[in-house]
Amino acid sequence: METETIIRFGAFLGVFAILATAEIYVPRRRLTTSKRRRWFANLTIVALNPLSVALVFPILPVGLALFAAEQNWGLLNQVALPYWLEVVVAVAVLDLVVYAQHVLHHAIPLLWRLHMMHHADLDLDMTTGLRFHPIEILVSMVFKLSAVAALGAPALAVVIFEVVLNTLAMFNHSNIHLPERVDRLLRLVVVTPDMHRVHHSVIIRETNSNYGFSVSWWDRLFGTYKAQPAKGHTDMVIGLAQFRDPQKLSLSRLLLLPFVGDPGRVPINRH
Repeated sequence: METETIIRFGAFLGVFAILATAEIYVPRRRLTTSKRRRWFANLTIVALNPLSVALVFPILPVGLALFAAEQNWGLLNQVALPYWLEVVVAVAVLDLVVYAQHVLHHAIPLLWRLHMMHHADLDLDMTTGLRFHPIEILVSMVFKLSAVAALGAPALAVVIFEVVLNTLAMFNHSNIHLPERVDRLLRLVVVTPDMHRVHHSVIIRETNSNYGFSVSWWDRLFGTYKAQPAKGHTDMVIGLAQFRDPQKLSLSRLLLLPFVGDPGRVPINRH
């Protein structure tokens, strides 16, 4: 368990430093609000989330994967597959679960209230990829633990999944400019910043697209893929239409947003 923490924290720090530097030297868009104010709120929320998980859950995904293996729980513990194939299957299925969970957070009004704090960011950078309401993190952990137990995912697969998910979430939310050809090739496999930025558009039909966090295949497979924003990446508006005042998006107000904020007119939510 200590090894997992070291791996995940080390990967986080390395990716954070690389992307923070890239956002300075090769930005995709000009920021419209105070970076210092946004980063204070976003990173404070990032720090709160592990604390909320530790207070609520007595076991985390890797620990549950080890326990499931001991108890012979889950699908993969009932079939004879090569270990490497179990790892590949588990990582892919867990990523599909994250995609499905993301869709549900746009489809179910109560979950959307939790998720809209993530979408209310008026600029998009790597810290947005980590900015989720603490209660949403708890709900996500229920999904994750359930999937790990039902699947019987190997502990190694869970570690790989967690590192890849966190790394790519920061990457695809980052404000970095990739050459068009590089972006086109990368998005055949992974979600790129230009691909995921569409999902953070203020235009509702674009908000309800490109749900993937890691690989781009799920959006293509389930018909939720949208290649580009209608107004282009430099002119598109980021965020939600009902939250446009930066002064009303302070840390305290963000934490209260699910309870007092206007959920808006997300089509999946309405229909």
